[in-house]
Amino acid sequence: MSLAVRTLLVAAFLSTATPSLAQTQPPPATATPAPTPATVEIRQDGLVADYFAASRPTALGGVIVLGGSEGGLGGSRTLARRLAAEGFNAIAVSYFGEPGQAARLDQIPIEPIGRALAWLAERPEASGPIAIVGVSKGAELALLVASRTPAIRAVAVGVPSNLVWQGIDLRGGPTGSSWTEGGEPLSFAPYETSNGFLSIYRLYADRLPTAPAEAEIQVERINGPILMLSGEADTLWPSAEMARRVENRLRAHDFAYPVIHVAYPDAGHAVFGPPVAADAPGLERALSVGGTIPGLVAARADGWPRLLAFLRTALNDPS
Repeated sequence: MSLAVRTLLVAAFLSTATPSLAQTQPPPATATPAPTPATVEIRQDGLVADYFAASRPTALGGVIVLGGSEGGLGGSRTLARRLAAEGFNAIAVSYFGEPGQAARLDQIPIEPIGRALAWLAERPEASGPIAIVGVSKGAELALLVASRTPAIRAVAVGVPSNLVWQGIDLRGGPTGSSWTEGGEPLSFAPYETSNGFLSIYRLYADRLPTAPAEAEIQVERINGPILMLSGEADTLWPSAEMARRVENRLRAHDFAYPVIHVAYPDAGHAVFGPPVAADAPGLERALSVGGTIPGLVAARADGWPRLLAFLRTALNDPS
């Protein structure tokens, strides 16, 4: 990739990156209370995470939460806190971007997710099935890890990918695979740049028809039901089309578990998360990654209850 293309790529990512909006909460009528602190902050070799114990005496199950390409714990922590308030024991995991971790999303080990799974499974209040929830690049990682980890019993993802993609460096440096396992990079789909840089979306969409088969995530190996929420108006990457490709692969392999995919026609990349009000501060920024404000508001109002119902059913009836 040329320096000029890399520079444009960086500028486009910076101009469209509004990942924290994926967990935006509706503005309160009164003063905003201080956020609930993490029950446990985990900062140990190979695992950087915040754990939020369920707000109810009888928890509905355990959930691993992965944010997107913003890195760190900002987005995943906010979503985990909301899930804990709904009755789930939730652990937000950083896979890059926190102190001591890689600064860019390039050849990131997937093993920390397994460590989070083991840590959560040892909590007496979190005994029972465990699900994984991911957004954007975190959705890619969630599907990938679940396909290799039978102990994960349900997957819920927003704006997902069916492929392992090339990594992301906002400084414009060259990247290889997004992920590694056992120190070895996983097969990946490179960006399509043969015609120069056209848009972030085109880097992904134009590669889809020619993506190497070995880069496709083996989602048929997932050991439980799958929920996918996507935006037809997503302008960051073609999440609805990639979710349909996940569906097609599962269908071709006679997948034994329920699969739900809801593609919202007027919502973009910020489709996944708790409900938002149409006048919520910063909501206009969501349009930089596609959709309309009415479309986003309607999608969030529909999608959040779907997510909660899916997790409750999957974690309490993991048949």
